[in-house]
Amino acid sequence: MPAVRPYESYVYAYPHKTAYRPLPERPALRELWAAEPKDALSLYLHIPFCEVRCGFCNLFTRIGAPEELTTRYLDALDRQAVAVRDALGDDESVRFAAAAFGGGTPTFLTAGELERLCDIAEKRMGADLRAVPLSVETSPSTATADRLAVLADRGTTRVSIGVQSFVDQEARAAVRPQRRAEVEAALGRIRDARIPVLNIDLIYGIDGQTERTWLTSLDAALAWRPEELYLYPLYVRPLTGLHRLAAATGPDAEAVEQAAWDEQRLRLYAVGRDHLLAHGYEQVSMRMFRRADAPRESQEGPEDYACQTDGMIGLGCGARSYTAALHYSFDYAVNMGEIRSIIDGFTATEDFSRAEVGRYVAAEARRRHLLQSLLQAAGLPLDDYRARFGTDPRADFPAELARFADRGWLDARAPEGLLRLSPLGLAHSDALGPALFSPGVRAAMAAYERK
Repeated sequence: MPAVRPYESYVYAYPHKTAYRPLPERPALRELWAAEPKDALSLYLHIPFCEVRCGFCNLFTRIGAPEELTTRYLDALDRQAVAVRDALGDDESVRFAAAAFGGGTPTFLTAGELERLCDIAEKRMGADLRAVPLSVETSPSTATADRLAVLADRGTTRVSIGVQSFVDQEARAAVRPQRRAEVEAALGRIRDARIPVLNIDLIYGIDGQTERTWLTSLDAALAWRPEELYLYPLYVRPLTGLHRLAAATGPDAEAVEQAAWDEQRLRLYAVGRDHLLAHGYEQVSMRMFRRADAPRESQEGPEDYACQTDGMIGLGCGARSYTAALHYSFDYAVNMGEIRSIIDGFTATEDFSRAEVGRYVAAEARRRHLLQSLLQAAGLPLDDYRARFGTDPRADFPAELARFADRGWLDARAPEGLLRLSPLGLAHSDALGPALFSPGVRAAMAAYERK
């Protein structure tokens, strides 16, 4: 059997935005949402600003916000929220079961601007932020006491901070300018704010990182007893700072080093996984680990919300929205000049009543359900799949599941009626996920012109 690269790509949403295309008919949001269930929606507000851009980052974000750009952005976000809430209509109950502020770095905004962001979610969209799980992303330099006080007062139940490494030399190698003392101070402020759930993001596979230094970062994080930890393998993606540095070494050197880097990341993943399991954490997915005694209700949301089936409303030019038939957003870019142009276009937009860029996904429903369920450590209950689609995933995807079984990626000891990954399969989630992409999505992603 041919060798499989363990790190193809991180599948956090399917299909990826690189499979989206401009929608010539620009469908009206009111028509898109007319027949959709609206009693358990997720709300996501995107802030595309950061104080710096890390070398590994390919997120839709820009450095800084000159000339009152954040004000213009929030003005546009307010206009978009009004248009979207109008499109949802009042013929049936509209309820949000979960909310999140992401980016970029939402806490790039001032405390006053964060108040306005919460007002947009509550007063324009009708989300009750104090009654549902609200997750907010932050960074060491922007997790200030005044910002955190706003978030705590407005009902934030989870703060996720990107630390990546507690070793200063590794942070510099990842082109992330920070010092451990600044990180520790930010974590202290987060704990002082008494937000129920703290998540710390760490990265493995950084140049020069060893098992010893990886354990140093893990233990530094564990000292804060975070309710969640995310362990991310480092990727060097096109158009990022690290990609430009790697390209300078030449393609031959890059190819030679790839196998060794894969081996390093797999080894460090196993070290991190075993260390967290030994310290009372449960593995939720390849990346996510949860402290066994952590408050679940602050993290997971109501039992009636499921990411595989329920809709999402995304506000902001980097956010995406999901209906059963269409996933839609705005244009996507990684290059800083292109991102600035898209943000400027968003802030100048007056009419947000139509979808501009997206992909019709009705034919992908089975594949998306399988993919998003299988990449969770808990696995896919076959009865859930049958109840939704009237078929069995083993009949719908026989070739893919047979390959996974042959590679030892499926748990042969799983209880009857449960399709679940083995520990080896979880370790190879970033190969397994892309292997489930449909030919159409794969072709669209391959044809995407990076910008």
